[in-house]
Amino acid sequence: MAERFTRPKRGSWIAGVCAGIADRLGLPRLLVRLLFVLASGAGGAGLIAYFLLWTFTKTE
Repeated sequence: MAERFTRPKRGSWIAGVCAGIADRLGLPRLLVRLLFVLASGAGGAGLIAYFLLWTFTKTE
């Protein structure tokens, strides 16, 4: 069974969304954070995605 995406309680800057994605995909956390910042400049898509993931994702 595949491991579920969760937000960590520790090691996060705001809500842990980027940290959870980075840990799940094996990417650097800074890279995921930068991608969200860039996506936020594209009509706010990054902010909307972040908010939705924050709302519907459980913490560890």
